[in-house]
Amino acid sequence: VISRSSAFSYKGKDLDIPTIAEQLNVAHVLEGSVRKDGDQVRITVQLIDTRTDSHLWSDTYDRQLDDIFAIQDEIALGVAEQLKVTLLGEAPASEEADAEAYTFYLQARHISALFTAEAFEQSITLYKQSLRIDPGYAAAWSGLAGSYIIQATTGQRSADEVIHLARDAAEQALAINPEYAPALAYLSVINLRFDRDLQMAAKHLQQALVLEPLNPDILRQAATLFRSLDRMQEAIAVDEYVVDRDPVNPIGHYFLGFSYLMAMRLDESITSLNNALMRSPRHVSAHYRIGTALYLKGELQAALAEMEQEPRPTKHLMGEAMVYFALGQTDAADVALNELIDKYQYTTAYNIAYLLALRGDADGAFVWLDKAAQYRDSGLIQIVFQPEFKSIHDAPRWLPFLESIGMSPAQRAAIEFEVSLPD
Repeated sequence: VISRSSAFSYKGKDLDIPTIAEQLNVAHVLEGSVRKDGDQVRITVQLIDTRTDSHLWSDTYDRQLDDIFAIQDEIALGVAEQLKVTLLGEAPASEEADAEAYTFYLQARHISALFTAEAFEQSITLYKQSLRIDPGYAAAWSGLAGSYIIQATTGQRSADEVIHLARDAAEQALAINPEYAPALAYLSVINLRFDRDLQMAAKHLQQALVLEPLNPDILRQAATLFRSLDRMQEAIAVDEYVVDRDPVNPIGHYFLGFSYLMAMRLDESITSLNNALMRSPRHVSAHYRIGTALYLKGELQAALAEMEQEPRPTKHLMGEAMVYFALGQTDAADVALNELIDKYQYTTAYNIAYLLALRGDADGAFVWLDKAAQYRDSGLIQIVFQPEFKSIHDAPRWLPFLESIGMSPAQRAAIEFEVSLPD
């Protein structure tokens, strides 16, 4: 079943069913319409065999709006029966929520998938509106935690500023529903990125995967954990599966591109990152990652052109500092690096460290790595595979620093974590 973020991306677009099916690589498409008149709602649904463009089944549901979630269950079970799907155990029921709160929640999910700074600010506002209507809505609490986490990991706000908000929101969701898998996954993100507790990160994420083993958002976090453990091939396998299952979502293409980049599969990285930009032109950091891939290929002018297009101010400056130095334009590189330090050091200490490592300044790199640890910089989970640090891997301080942040080879090897993907 294709993820909702990919399926919903076709809303309002004038495309025929065979074209949509080809883009999503699916054999059947469920389409329909919703009409509302006061408290009455009419939902018409039809199941289409995309190979013949013929209708297999259709039905109409006339109901009062206050039982919309029961209608969802009816439709889901009807489709399952028509497709002759064998359900293992009792069919799941949808989570009940206030209809208006649910609307705000869906809007927040949709906007956050754009993965821009503005999108996350708007999603937080919408999640809060949902929770003002229904404070017991676990999904909205979990979504709020996710948006706070992204703000911290992308440098929009400092970790100290928002991470307690993210943790509280995830724990609120679990207090309402202790088996709400997305909230467990967000706790894992907090454990990994900010607590630097690999053991707890793996534990919470494994619990989430038991509950929802094919949830693409949870699988993306599994790929992140694999990268942090330097199990890059497993990370790539998970990211590729997520893109196959959720092909129109720009976030999946971005993280697949990032995994390829860290594995030095540079051309594949550029392709995936361009796929992300095609779906979300202002996607946070995608131009920077393409620029980094081109930099590593030695295509410096092309790399600089990508860095100049990066909308995120910190990444824009990082890119300039990196590429101008490689081009021998040290004055321009210094201007960018100094501006990064003056304006953004509390959210970019890790990045400043690898920019100094690229310059051959090992002492400066370790000074800023110590600051990154002090500031709880989430970038530190990338340190073992970040190619920009290769020049200091043989330095006497390298292994002791890794051990101090819980990322030494022995500490990583002790973590038990597995993901089972369908064949």
